[in-house]
Amino acid sequence: MLIVFQSKAASDVLMFSAHALTIMEVIGRSYGDTLPERGIITYEQLPDAIQAIEQAIDTDKAAGEDSAEEDEDVKVHPIAEPVSFRQRAWPLLSMLRAARDKEANVMWEPAPQW
Repeated sequence: MLIVFQSKAASDVLMFSAHALTIMEVIGRSYGDTLPERGIITYEQLPDAIQAIEQAIDTDKAAGEDSAEEDEDVKVHPIAEPVSFRQRAWPLLSMLRAARDKEANVMWEPAPQW
């Protein structure tokens, strides 16, 4: 399912629910196998959520640098490279930062059908 994150502080962020679930687990929200259809990250929860995502990105970045050093001779086409956690989380992290700066909440719900 496609999820849309919304806040008065930033443009909408679209994400597959499986990827959003991973980010929610990083910020300390365990929902099991499925993300609830609707939810909110309140302004008060934003600093902890931002810090948790930043720590996970730093960990992901360090792991990526280690593997890049090992495979210097192997050239992989960019489209064949997997998408890292930091690449998936960056748009939502930017939204969370903007919401923190403007003292706004971040909500999610299913994306509308086009």
